[in-house]
Amino acid sequence: MRVLAAMSGGVDSAVAAALAVDAGHDVTGVHLALSEAPAELRTGSRGCCSREDARDAARAADVLGIPFYVWDLAARFREDVVDDFVAEYAAGRTPNPCLRCNEKIKFAAVLDRALALGFDAVVTGHHARLEDGVLRRSADLAKDQSYVLAVLTPAQLAGAVFPLGEMTKVAVRAEAARRGLGVADKPDSHDICFIADGDTAGFLRSRLGDQPGPVIDALTGAVVGEHSGTYGYTVGQRRGLALTVPAPDGRPRYVLSLSPVDRSVTVGPVEALDVSTVYADRPLWTAGERALPLTCDVQLRAHGMVHRCTVEEDAAADGAVRWRLALDTPARGVAAGQAAVLYDGDTVLASATVSVTA
Repeated sequence: MRVLAAMSGGVDSAVAAALAVDAGHDVTGVHLALSEAPAELRTGSRGCCSREDARDAARAADVLGIPFYVWDLAARFREDVVDDFVAEYAAGRTPNPCLRCNEKIKFAAVLDRALALGFDAVVTGHHARLEDGVLRRSADLAKDQSYVLAVLTPAQLAGAVFPLGEMTKVAVRAEAARRGLGVADKPDSHDICFIADGDTAGFLRSRLGDQPGPVIDALTGAVVGEHSGTYGYTVGQRRGLALTVPAPDGRPRYVLSLSPVDRSVTVGPVEALDVSTVYADRPLWTAGERALPLTCDVQLRAHGMVHRCTVEEDAAADGAVRWRLALDTPARGVAAGQAAVLYDGDTVLASATVSVTA
C-alpha cells in the first residue's frame, strides 16, 4: 500500500512509520503543524507541535529514508479542537480534546487529504489494535488509546493503520533505540497538547475572562465560597475549591455540578458523585450496528474504570436519538462532555457523548 505516516516527532509515531516501511509499504512521512505559535507549545514533557517536534520528525524520516513533508493545519486545529474545547467548558461540560483531534484532524482532514492525493491509508502511532476493520484495545493496557479512537467511523478505520497495537511502550522505545532513532528516550507528552504549562483554568480564563459566582453546598444550600469561572472546574474535582466555610460534617467536598447560566458551582460529599444512569448523545457504531437493548461494558473517561451496563435507545428533548445506559454498579464523577465508549471484552463497539447523569 501507499501510506502516509503521521509523524508527531515522538517515539511512537517514528516507530510506527518504521514498521510500515518494514511491512513493505510505500511510506511518506508528514508532520502536522497544528500550532499558530509553535515555539510556545512545549515545556519539557508538556505540550507538542513545537519546532523541536518538527525537527525530530524530520530526522526520524531521514533515518528511515522516506520522503517527508509538513502540513499546516493550524487554522483547522484551532477551529475544530481548541475553539471547541473552550466552548465546551463555557457550557459547563468537560471535553476530551484528543477525541476531537482524532475525529476532526487526524482521521478527517488528514485522511481526506491523503486519500485525495492517492494514498491508501494513514499510519499513526496510537496504541490500539485494528483487525479486519474492528478496533480493539492495545496489548499494552497501560497505554491503550482505543477510548480516544472510538469516535472514528468504520470508513475512517478502514483508512487507518496502527502498527503498535501488539507492542508495549518499553518495546517501542527499545525498537527505536535499535534503529538509531534519536527520539528513543524522548519523554511522552502529557496533559493537553496545546496548553504547554498545564494551567487549563488560566488558559480558559484568558479566553473567557473572569465570570465570578458562588460555590454552593448541596446539603445545606449555603454559599461556601466564590469562584472566578465555572470553566475552572469539573465534576469530581476536590482540589482548588477555595471554600471559605467548612463543611458541617468536616468531610471533604467535591464538585457535583456546574451551572454556567447562573454561574454556580455545587459541591458535596463524595458519595453524591455516584451515578447509576448515564444519557449519551450522538451515538456512533464503530464495529457495526447492534440491536438494542444491549448488555456490554462502558468506559466513561480516558483511563477510567469499566462498568457493566445495559444500553437502550432513548429520545432527547429535541427528538434526537440518544442512549440511556443503566449501570450495574454506580460510577463516580461522570462529567458531561466525556465519551461513553462501549466494549465487548477488548473490542470497541460504539461511542456517544455523555450529556446527563442520574
